[in-house]
Amino acid sequence: MKNIFQILLFLFFGYLSAQENTAQSVYFDFDKFSLNKNQINTICNLINSPDFSQFESIQLYGYCDDRGTEDYNNKLSENRVATVQKILLSNGVHQNKIFICEGRGRVILDKDTVKNLKETRDRNRRVDLVFNIKKGYTSFPESPKAGDLIILDRVSFDMGSSVLSSKAKKELDRIVVLLAKHPSLRFEIKGHVCCTSSKYSDAIDRETQSRNLSVNRAKNVFVYFRSRGISPYRMAYKGYGNRFPLGKEDAQDRRVELFITKL
Repeated sequence: MKNIFQILLFLFFGYLSAQENTAQSVYFDFDKFSLNKNQINTICNLINSPDFSQFESIQLYGYCDDRGTEDYNNKLSENRVATVQKILLSNGVHQNKIFICEGRGRVILDKDTVKNLKETRDRNRRVDLVFNIKKGYTSFPESPKAGDLIILDRVSFDMGSSVLSSKAKKELDRIVVLLAKHPSLRFEIKGHVCCTSSKYSDAIDRETQSRNLSVNRAKNVFVYFRSRGISPYRMAYKGYGNRFPLGKEDAQDRRVELFITKL
């Protein structure tokens, strides 16, 4: 059974990699907004997948079957969304990653024309988790918004190094000016590496001799921005190791990105 689930999960993420949006649903018993253990495990297994961090945002939409009043089902669908949101948050998903939480009430059916009425109603008592993979910008957008991913392709690093070059600092100075135009903007600095063995999640930083090169690259950008007047309360930094190669030249994987979390 475990192997079957792993295969399904692999197929799900493989399909997802070719899409900007797709959905995974979890299902509720009649007139309930609590989830059984199997449905909770479905959410937890998605969160714990190594591919989960590629998702830049999650949207939650709740539904009910066609029985009951409109007002009652609107509230029930909202409670179902709240249940899923609580599970995501309790398993370490940041609130900024959950963009929409919307109860959409009952799904109206024509009972005279629907085949397998019970099964259809079972499928309608659900919450859809819509995962969004954002395409990255290669320059700072004129009108940035939460969820934008900006690849700083002019900020590159030497092999095994987290030191910012004079060229990289010049580009970061340009970004500082743009950030100053959007003082409410919050963002995460994402660090990456290339060319490491698959048995390691990160590379060795030759300056520190520690296996946290992607973290140090992101941290050094954080420190540089702070030295140029960007408030540290606007920023966070995190290393993503070798998990997200661009599939281009190795130099382009020795990179940092800005992910806008709030505007």
